[in-house]
Amino acid sequence: MNNYWVKYGINFIFIILLQGLIINQFQLCGYVYPMVYIVAILMLPFETNLFLSILLSLALGIGVDAMSDTFGLHTSSSLLIGYIRPYFLKLIKPRDGYDSTMLPTIHDMGKTWFIMSTGILLFIHHLWFFTIEILRFDLLDISLIKTFLSSIVSLFIILLLQYLFYKPTKQ
Repeated sequence: MNNYWVKYGINFIFIILLQGLIINQFQLCGYVYPMVYIVAILMLPFETNLFLSILLSLALGIGVDAMSDTFGLHTSSSLLIGYIRPYFLKLIKPRDGYDSTMLPTIHDMGKTWFIMSTGILLFIHHLWFFTIEILRFDLLDISLIKTFLSSIVSLFIILLLQYLFYKPTKQ
């Protein structure tokens, strides 16, 4: 398990740099803002406790905020996901529970499970982010459009990253 945390730490830094230096440069039509850094929260092992999930979400959000000049938007959004992730995983837990040797990746859990769980958490993250960013209920339609479009693009990039960088845990 110690080897996993070393690899996770390297991936964590890589994801912050990827988001801050490359992905933040892509903004399409003023409505699409891909945010894939939350994959660092989503890929935590199933048995990760709430405190560690929140602590890592805080560090991730601060790192992305520092590179994006967003003054806490990414931090609050990632804290929300870090907080609800353990409860969400309990809600969608298979009948036999999660295998402790597996990770929440597309290879270990399957495409359907991964796309549904990641898509829902991405949508919640983006909805929080864009609602707080605009902070006006009369512009809720714009917030929903940005949320929907950004979630689709972010999910596509996360799927691409899954196939490029993650391998099945079990052989």
